[in-house]
Amino acid sequence: MTTRHRFKHVDTLEARLAAEAERLREEASTLPPGAARDEMLRKARQAETGSQMSEWLRSPGLQPPD
Repeated sequence: MTTRHRFKHVDTLEARLAAEAERLREEASTLPPGAARDEMLRKARQAETGSQMSEWLRSPGLQPPD
């Protein structure tokens, strides 16, 4: 059986996803219009949405169902 190597993240998931979205947007801005640029922008939107959803799920106002 192999052992899993654990990695402790310094930043929160929200911060890492937001940084990834920003990096993808910057990289997409250097590309000419086309499929590759559209794909990078789509991935940036997904990362940004994931960051917002994770932040919403962690919010103190969110209550479990009864």
